[in-house]
Amino acid sequence: MEKAGRIVVITGSTGGIGRASAVAFGRQGAVVALLARGEAGLAGAAQEVEAAGGRAWTISVDVADAEAVDAAAERIERELGPIDVWVNVAFTSVFSPFSEITAGEFRRVTEVSYLGYVYGTISALRRMRPRNRGVIVQVGSALAYRGIPLQTAYCGAKHAIQGFNESLRCELLHESSGIHTTMVQMPAVNTPQFSWVLSRLPHHAQPVPPIYQPEVAARAVVYAADHPRRREYWVGGSTAGTLIANSFAPGLLDRYLAKTGFKAQQTSEPRRADQPVNLWEPADSEKDFGTHGIFDSRSARHSAQLWASQHHTAVGAAAAGLLAAAAGVLFRAARR
Repeated sequence: MEKAGRIVVITGSTGGIGRASAVAFGRQGAVVALLARGEAGLAGAAQEVEAAGGRAWTISVDVADAEAVDAAAERIERELGPIDVWVNVAFTSVFSPFSEITAGEFRRVTEVSYLGYVYGTISALRRMRPRNRGVIVQVGSALAYRGIPLQTAYCGAKHAIQGFNESLRCELLHESSGIHTTMVQMPAVNTPQFSWVLSRLPHHAQPVPPIYQPEVAARAVVYAADHPRRREYWVGGSTAGTLIANSFAPGLLDRYLAKTGFKAQQTSEPRRADQPVNLWEPADSEKDFGTHGIFDSRSARHSAQLWASQHHTAVGAAAAGLLAAAAGVLFRAARR
């Protein structure tokens, strides 16, 4: 259908990638259903979607509650209309050595960051199947393939999403379904999570540089929703480099991350003892943290790799042209 007026559902839409994606869909004139827990964050995100030219609809829901997610989907279809795009973004995490994470904390991260995607996908498919159309975008991470220290629960969830999505995609292809699912693997992004994540690190948590702004990730999410036949998108040169390196030398990366991964995920500033924690309750119930985290001055607003990945034909033609020109030069040199 036309992008303007299509109904887009985004979980985890009050900050970071989810919020930036909501605004980006709003610029297309979409009706954006914002699903998250924090009331202040939802209100702020809705205002930005409306300002961008879209129509916003909010509901406070914990994606770890399958029945609540399905009830939200039912309300959306009843009050707004058929869901065209469902984007799973919501997550939580714990920054800590594995030995210091409790079983309850690990379970909570898994329920939100993995099963929340499963529950969202179930609810979306339940409504898309009778129409045989729709798009589901799973927001992933380079950590869906490459685990790093201090994020065992989060990395486990992202690995699980990747396997789940591959399996589902095979089933949809087997059915010759008109429904498409795709996954977008993200780099380190400047989101508010580093100021509200449960952390047992001595210093303030940070994304592993290089860091990208949420709008870079959002452009990839919107593009994936518009071009969902491709199984997966990689965002950022760091993501591409990490996944390629992990394919050829995972053991070497193990040793490199064991040596550098602890320091790379912490700033030089001590962690505040009163830092908010969003693992069990939303951190943005009364305060809207916005889209960006605290690393604006260190974050890239563009990704050449992302552009290239979305313009394979142009890049391929340019490369072929360069090769032909080089061959011509070599041929002429050989005849002299």
